[in-house]
Amino acid sequence: MPGNLPPESAGFVGRERELDLLDGWLRERRLVTLTGVGGVGKSRLALRAAARAHREHPDGVWWVELSPLRDPGLLTATVAHAVGLADHSAQPLDEELCAWMADKRLLLVLDTCEHLVAVSRHLVGELLQSAPGLTVLVTSREPLGSPGERVVEVRPLPCDGPDSDALALFRTRALAAAPQAAAAFADPARAEVAAEVCRRLDGIPLALELAGARLRLWTLEQTAERLGAGFEAAADTGTGGLPRHRTMRTTIGWSHELCEPVERLLWARLSVFTGDFDAAAARAVCAGGPLPAPLVEEVLAGLVAKSVVRRTEERGAGARFRMLDTIREYGHDWLGELGEVRLTADRHARWYATLARAADRGWLGPEQVDWYRRTTAEHAHLRTALEHLLGTDPVAALEMAGSLWFHWFACGHVHEGRGFLERALRAAPAEGAAYQQAQWALGLTALLQGDMETAQDLGERCTRGADRLADPEPELRAAYLRAVSVLMPGDPLRALALAGPRARAAHGGSASAPGWLLCKLATGYALCDLRRYEEAAQEARTLRESCAELGERWLRAYADYVLAVAALGLGDHGEAARHVRAMLSGKRLLGDRLGMALGLDVLAAAVAGLGDGELAARLLGTGHAWWRTVGRPQMGGSPSLTALRDQGERRARAAIGDAAYEKAFRGGTTAPTG
Repeated sequence: MPGNLPPESAGFVGRERELDLLDGWLRERRLVTLTGVGGVGKSRLALRAAARAHREHPDGVWWVELSPLRDPGLLTATVAHAVGLADHSAQPLDEELCAWMADKRLLLVLDTCEHLVAVSRHLVGELLQSAPGLTVLVTSREPLGSPGERVVEVRPLPCDGPDSDALALFRTRALAAAPQAAAAFADPARAEVAAEVCRRLDGIPLALELAGARLRLWTLEQTAERLGAGFEAAADTGTGGLPRHRTMRTTIGWSHELCEPVERLLWARLSVFTGDFDAAAARAVCAGGPLPAPLVEEVLAGLVAKSVVRRTEERGAGARFRMLDTIREYGHDWLGELGEVRLTADRHARWYATLARAADRGWLGPEQVDWYRRTTAEHAHLRTALEHLLGTDPVAALEMAGSLWFHWFACGHVHEGRGFLERALRAAPAEGAAYQQAQWALGLTALLQGDMETAQDLGERCTRGADRLADPEPELRAAYLRAVSVLMPGDPLRALALAGPRARAAHGGSASAPGWLLCKLATGYALCDLRRYEEAAQEARTLRESCAELGERWLRAYADYVLAVAALGLGDHGEAARHVRAMLSGKRLLGDRLGMALGLDVLAAAVAGLGDGELAARLLGTGHAWWRTVGRPQMGGSPSLTALRDQGERRARAAIGDAAYEKAFRGGTTAPTG
């Protein structure tokens, strides 16, 4: 089944009544919001309920984690990316998202909305109005206040009785931290002490987990005694707020006081990470003073043992760490008390700006797939860093936004990238190589959105700027931008003049640098449009060889695409199918939705030419589904791309007839695009 539900964390206990209730509400209501105090288990309950609802939603269950998001203006982009819509159109993204969801039957889960209530209410309202098959499940500390919203308060776990859910969770966490504690829970008298701990903590799951982790060092009786002392001290201070809020805050404060001083310092500094992070980032951002870099991982392990930080292992990403929002907020308050908020945010931004520069240098090389995965994993932090730099260091923001050109252009973040680049270009001085790079990157986003007028204008500006830099690489990049901006509307001769062999030779530069390779790709496209297929194939072969030597996959796959189109033009449908399958393999590795859509259209034409009309129709249906995730079928009607697609359809219809074609096409549209 399609979807992107994260794996469930260990420790889900009870909640059968709530789950049964949610099963019904998610069938009967289109908007259900789970509310409750921080740490009560809203997200875990939503995740379990969403997993149970999969059968009711044939178009998938899609999880959108909003905890790391701080800019309300990026809510729609976050939702679109989570559901697999890498929209490349110039239309407002909320309109494109509504159109994409209009015929879907899916469940959308918006997790942790309390800091985005107004914009979430607006977007959810638009989506529900546009998509009658959509159901939305929200977790938030407060309701959205939307018409038709069913609000379900998530209460703490029951604490009464020897078999209570609260006691079961406390026991599970305690035994995970200290297996030797099993004897204590088996003794009825001591089990009553454990039950008293659960009652003292009001059955709040996060509080129970924090207390359970203490049994690594203490006995059950010591935990109860020290917890009781902590609560009495809190009561003496007259702490305000609702009882459950007080309980959670007091428990976190108690856990904080029981940490070593360096653990408390790391806890505070880690609060700058709004999403998950790796150990290298923790060292770079949090080391300093009494917490030297070599000690950070040891202290981090201590916080994991105390359940303050959670550790996960993700395939391809290694160990990742995160704090629950309630714990992170406490740490951030403490960071303010230490007077280190700005300092830590600066270090966070510098670390991710450095990461962006390294990714730019490594993009055209053997670690390209790794960089794609890493920038995807760090997307929330890249955003946070850019937002911080835009307000504190516009020049650094400009450099960072430009360094991420491939992330915006090749990894499905066109709308977001264009927004960041435009803001950075407005804020920074209009001079230097960083400005040139950011301007070129903005041109690439305009190109993908079909805004050819803007792309051409930016290409000409980049050409003038490159002349002043006296560097062939920005000259070649500008030539590529200008060439594709005239090629897509249908002027391959002009594109060839801008990016072809003569133009490249005039610029000079390295034949293995991005500008030169991109110009070769544009040349291959232009030669195919001019039906000079042998020349196009030669350009593509040499491009593919260069990419293979570099260990590069993204451009290499597009070289395979040109080879496939050239083979089609020469009538060799088997060779075309072989090349386009190689292209699709590369595009899957890099999550290139545009490349997948382009490739499926060519594969359909090749298969139709080989006489398999039914498979060709299914492939065109699947291609249509991928084009919908891009938002610009055949790149907005590019003559050459439309002609290729139409060629495949004509041959498929001729082979199997219109009725069989339509049936196979519809079957293809249901193929997953995740």
